[in-house]
Amino acid sequence: MMGRGKMTPLKLICNLLIYALAAVFIIPFLMSILMAVKSKEETAESVFALPKAICFENFSQAIEEAKILQSFSNSIIITLFTVLLIIVCASLGAYGIGRYYHKKSMRIYEMLLMASMMIPFQTLMIPLYRMLRTLSLLNTHVGAIIVIAALNIPFSIMLYTGFVRSIPIELEEAAQMEGYGMFRIFMNIVFPLLKPATVTVATLMTLWTWNEFNVSLIVLQSDSVKTIPIQQYVFFGQYSSNYNQAFAAALITMIPIILFFLFAQKHIEEGLIEGAVKG
Repeated sequence: MMGRGKMTPLKLICNLLIYALAAVFIIPFLMSILMAVKSKEETAESVFALPKAICFENFSQAIEEAKILQSFSNSIIITLFTVLLIIVCASLGAYGIGRYYHKKSMRIYEMLLMASMMIPFQTLMIPLYRMLRTLSLLNTHVGAIIVIAALNIPFSIMLYTGFVRSIPIELEEAAQMEGYGMFRIFMNIVFPLLKPATVTVATLMTLWTWNEFNVSLIVLQSDSVKTIPIQQYVFFGQYSSNYNQAFAAALITMIPIILFFLFAQKHIEEGLIEGAVKG
């Protein structure tokens, strides 16, 4: 029993690698905090030096110049409705694939979904822009919600499918004998059993949609509809950049998503592990 706690060379190397990897992620975050609380003069003298006093003006000016409250509102609206749309479409799509996988059409559909995940977004930018302009959906929440949801639905369907296949078909057959239709079976029996997958999908899609940049850059060009990741670029001009206020705005906008991730981290791990086992 005493030998188990002995530090071997291999264990020492693994620990050093873990600490080094942790430093890679932690140091940039600490630097962001340092830059956010320093004045321009202190930053010009030394980027790594500690500030003599916390510059709270960076945060107040960042909120005003980046229109944080408005961009927060836009991000919340787009994230909420995008996640809801993904959950509805992905759960229904996964139910069709999982229950009718014996049909060739469903197997082809699943392969097409997997193939669509490999298409680079850069190849879709121009067609998407033209389509949204034709439909008058540029600079609208609806346009951004539809595009972001469409890009993330294939991955969400893959997560849901493993859970659907694990649900005993006998439950649905018994419900059919009671006179339940397909939609009622899905809503009353299947969907409640998909709770672990739904929590996982909702959490991942919330994180990804909140930080989404490419679609927002193309679709949301008006200041009134810009989300947080886009609005933060107001601090970077052609001839000058205000890094202190930019980092202050970044810290403010990181707070809700960090809290959300800490709360949902357990559900992400459980859902992904359970989905992999069932898949």
